[in-house]
Amino acid sequence: MPDPIPMPTRFGSSGQPVTRRDGVAKVTGAATFAADNHPNGLLHAVYVPATIARGRVVSMDVAAARAHPGVVEVYTPDNSLKLAGDPDAKPFMFAFRMHVLQTDRIAYANQPIALVVAETIEAANEGARLLAPVYEAETPRVTLDDAEGYKPEAAGFGAAETVHGDVEAGHAAAAKSVDLTYETPSQYHNAMETHAVVAEWDGDRLTLDLPNQAIVMSKAAYGYYFGIPPQNVLIRSPYLGGGFGSKAMSHAPVMLAIAAARAIGRPVKLMLRRDQMFGPVGHRGATRQHIRIGIDGDARMTVLDHHSLSATSTFDDFIEPAANASQGLYDAGALRSSHTGVRLDVGTPGPMRAPGEASGSAVLECAMDEMAEAAGMDPLEFRLKNYAETEPGTGKPYSSKALRECYAQGAEHFGWAGRPLEAGTMRDEAGMLVGWGMGTALFHAPMFAAEARATLRPDGTGLVETGAADMGQGAWTALAQIAADALGLPLDKVEFRAGTSDLPDGGVAGGSGHTATAGGALHSAGMDAIARLAEIATADPASPLHGAGNATIVARDGRLVVEGDEERGEDFATIIARAGGEAVVGTGGASRPPEAGAAHAMYAHGAVFAEVKVDPELYQMRVTRLVGAFAAGRIINPKLAESQLYGGMIWGLSFALHEEARHDRRTGRIVNGDLAGYHVPVNADVTGFDVITVHEDDPYVNALGIKGVGEIGITGTVGAIANAIRHATGTRVRRFPIRIEDLLAGG
Repeated sequence: MPDPIPMPTRFGSSGQPVTRRDGVAKVTGAATFAADNHPNGLLHAVYVPATIARGRVVSMDVAAARAHPGVVEVYTPDNSLKLAGDPDAKPFMFAFRMHVLQTDRIAYANQPIALVVAETIEAANEGARLLAPVYEAETPRVTLDDAEGYKPEAAGFGAAETVHGDVEAGHAAAAKSVDLTYETPSQYHNAMETHAVVAEWDGDRLTLDLPNQAIVMSKAAYGYYFGIPPQNVLIRSPYLGGGFGSKAMSHAPVMLAIAAARAIGRPVKLMLRRDQMFGPVGHRGATRQHIRIGIDGDARMTVLDHHSLSATSTFDDFIEPAANASQGLYDAGALRSSHTGVRLDVGTPGPMRAPGEASGSAVLECAMDEMAEAAGMDPLEFRLKNYAETEPGTGKPYSSKALRECYAQGAEHFGWAGRPLEAGTMRDEAGMLVGWGMGTALFHAPMFAAEARATLRPDGTGLVETGAADMGQGAWTALAQIAADALGLPLDKVEFRAGTSDLPDGGVAGGSGHTATAGGALHSAGMDAIARLAEIATADPASPLHGAGNATIVARDGRLVVEGDEERGEDFATIIARAGGEAVVGTGGASRPPEAGAAHAMYAHGAVFAEVKVDPELYQMRVTRLVGAFAAGRIINPKLAESQLYGGMIWGLSFALHEEARHDRRTGRIVNGDLAGYHVPVNADVTGFDVITVHEDDPYVNALGIKGVGEIGITGTVGAIANAIRHATGTRVRRFPIRIEDLLAGG
């Protein structure tokens, strides 16, 4: 087993609830998002979406569209914009097959079938309308029962099947068991900022104003598709209006706009309408999950067997890894997670906040309550009975695990001890049915590779740089706090640069790993800069630090000092000035040591407790209280972390009661492709929320002890709300979102 990672012994701004550094720019309108850029000669592009889900385009009135005043060009499969790289290839981790007008076949509703480029957005929209496409439609396949399943090679970015122990023996040994089927719907990314791009070419150099979660990494993808060196691509993404996974990939409408800019020789802007977000830019695929749990006479789990049938497109493979949510949490004698795919006439799914864990944990946590009820046990008592002290299946020790403390603090704050076991027995003073439910939260703690640069300037201030992405989670602030601590400077003395691809690679803002990844690189770069400055000082006879090379020298508030003798020290600016006035630059990278990941199971944990009230006649449901207690390693900024956890819990409420894309079975079109029909919570839906962050030290997960909080808030919340509704009404609904009609029908 590897030794613990040495941890910083002193923190300054880290751990403080610093207000967002980018907040003023955003609320005053000074922040520039992708579509806010208007280079000289700008043209506007509109992509034309297919209005059927399966078939082919027979004709379009291209002449009418081209004749409209202001229209510059119309692209269709007859004069398609060729890419240098194969759009059907998948050369990178975040690459998906794309329809970029290479065929007249339709594979899903909202697939691009044409691109209109014009002098104004109005002219582009009118040109698109004048195309009036004629289709040869075929019967669409849009539900899980419309096609045969197949065995995929992978689920998400992981294994399609994982087995630990003898599953059949576990079933046979069970004294009691549950055998359940649940369904989750397709859900679509609906960030405030839709996908957009402003593309400008200068010879073979490409500048993209583009909301992007993997800023430096994406250069290689655009270089591949357009046949230019990656270093010739500049991506500018200082501000993102939300991403949730979908903005880590390249998508067909954006590719078409970039190609049009090259073909025409002028900058081109494209921004998707809200309804165009439903199809070509990813989503969470629908699932039908079959879960079986067995327990022995002491209510200990003999088996946890979880299978998911997950929807994908007809032309690519991304399987929502829902069943994998049953790995890593409960101490079952045997574990199996397996996946089957079904090909439908929909756009390819992709990573969406808490991919796999969101839909899988929703089902797992409901099934745990159903098993607890069959055993005659309180749901929390049952979970504690099956608490895992090491990772189930592998036996690895957890790098840290404060889940017991999460259970205890969350339950005490909520008042769980007063919960009656029997369902349907609680009412409030107004006669509303009251139910209490809970769910366990779990999310892995990944870490990617990243690089950073730190500069100590002659005036004693610092500059830190990394190609990190802030999509609203507060990276500009939390990462600057980490960097300031590494440099030993107050936060207001540190300039933080991020958001462009000409900076060191900050990794991917995804998987709840960005703070650990980019933060680790910034910490390393800052420490390198301090070490270089210390070398200069200790070698300089005029410095008070001369000859102190064998002592421990640390940075404190803009000074280098000897630890334990802090009177012996000198200001950064003085050291640099005497050395010639040249800035001192440090570089650093971050990645988890392979042996640490091999030896330990690394997760963030939590517990969510929900109260719902249900009208006994109308069955209208309302979440009136939600308490989440989470342990996620070292918290850099409590204010931002709590904001992320609140956001995750709100998304969990949305999953449980609101979100669902619905298809017209005749055409395959999504009929609620807007924010009027595709329901998400509003402020009135999210009262009574409380977040508790439970202290946790993790000496193995990375050099800073950071896990992540971006996604764990969803896991646990969905099941907690569904379990509370069961407790209030006595009715168990096994599909999401839970609807009034489901309760009226008795489930």
